[in-house]
Amino acid sequence: MRLHGTQTFNQQGHLEIGGCDTVELASQFGTPLYIMDEAHIRDICRQYHSSFVKGMENTEVIYASKAFLTLAMCRIIEEESLGLDVVSGGELYTALQANFSPEHIYFHGNNKSSEELLMAINAGVGRIVIDNFYEMSVLNDLAKELNQQVNVLLRITPGIEAHTHEYIQTGQIDSKFGFTLSNGTADQALDLAFCYSNLEVTGLHAHIGSQIFELDSFRHEVQIMIKYMADTHVRTSCLLKELNLGGGFGIYYASGDEPAKISDYAKAIKDALDEACQCQNFPRPKIVIEPGRSIVGTAGTTLYTIGSIKEIPGIRKYVAVDGGMADNPRPSLYQARYESILANRSNEEATESVSITGKCCESGDMLIWDIDLPKVNSGDLLAVTSTGAYNYSMSSNYNRLTRPGVVLVKDGQADVIVKRETHSDLLRNDVLPERLKHVKMACR
Repeated sequence: MRLHGTQTFNQQGHLEIGGCDTVELASQFGTPLYIMDEAHIRDICRQYHSSFVKGMENTEVIYASKAFLTLAMCRIIEEESLGLDVVSGGELYTALQANFSPEHIYFHGNNKSSEELLMAINAGVGRIVIDNFYEMSVLNDLAKELNQQVNVLLRITPGIEAHTHEYIQTGQIDSKFGFTLSNGTADQALDLAFCYSNLEVTGLHAHIGSQIFELDSFRHEVQIMIKYMADTHVRTSCLLKELNLGGGFGIYYASGDEPAKISDYAKAIKDALDEACQCQNFPRPKIVIEPGRSIVGTAGTTLYTIGSIKEIPGIRKYVAVDGGMADNPRPSLYQARYESILANRSNEEATESVSITGKCCESGDMLIWDIDLPKVNSGDLLAVTSTGAYNYSMSSNYNRLTRPGVVLVKDGQADVIVKRETHSDLLRNDVLPERLKHVKMACR
């Protein structure tokens, strides 16, 4: 298993993160437990800031909050001088409650409601990214009613099929997101947006997918988008001054993943931008990128307690943990792969191959297939790495399971940033109609 951030093994053979013994964390906070490595998060933020904001002229880095968002995360991101990308009223509300500077918030989403758009306008968010014609009309009408001028980007589908899982591709022509470039829809959208009196089109947005390792995909994106901005200038005389390239930079989950360095990612963008702008004789626009997974992914670890063990001789040994697809749906959703280790016996050699299953009532509730571990015992602690992105944010109460708590660890200190749910929390929004309160089982 590859270690990330501050992960290390202590003399007792226990996994430590942020100077905290995970065995002690399990005892104090229970399992399943999400553990977030604050120092690692901040280090990656600083790598992005150094490589892009300091390393390139007129560039902004904004964190894609859908990967993992809490009040504490908002504070860390702002302290590290990054902006914020939100995609719903709930994410925007969280950011505003954390007193995140609204001018550094970008509001995305393919079906924003009128209520969400009103919240964004009234908050004064920096940019609203328009995804479709319906939204464009609704947004202009709302802005007109409020006598506001709203800065917007138009999301363009550039027609790039990045080499990643089909469920997390977003830049190809057949996508639910954005205005398609190749069939003229993008031109129509821009022409209409330029005519709306309460919309100020500052630039374009494109996002080609997630968990991308090939830097050529990003280079191609830059080339296509700069050419389109130049063509638009010639066609309309309107100069678009901002280009948001989205996110998608891949991380290490398991053997075979080979992510590039953040500095190499930045260099690929810069070189492609310089070349494209020179080739198209187009002035360099402001560049915005939106990393999410690559900021928090490897900073997260999920800690489980092992329960039942079932061996089918000659076929497979199933090892069940006290969580599963309810706290990590990614393996079931798109066959995501992970690495793991026995957190309480990390110094022991692997002696058997097992498959890690969750406790949900689904045959597809499998976290890891065929992983080598020391002989597993009920009560052992299993740490699954690289769970910082899209685990807590996609978790559910399926089977009425309670969602795990989240602790932020740094320098030997562990702070709860999301409380563990209780059974009473599951009933918090349940309402029992008066007519059902005294119903008894009918005679059979």
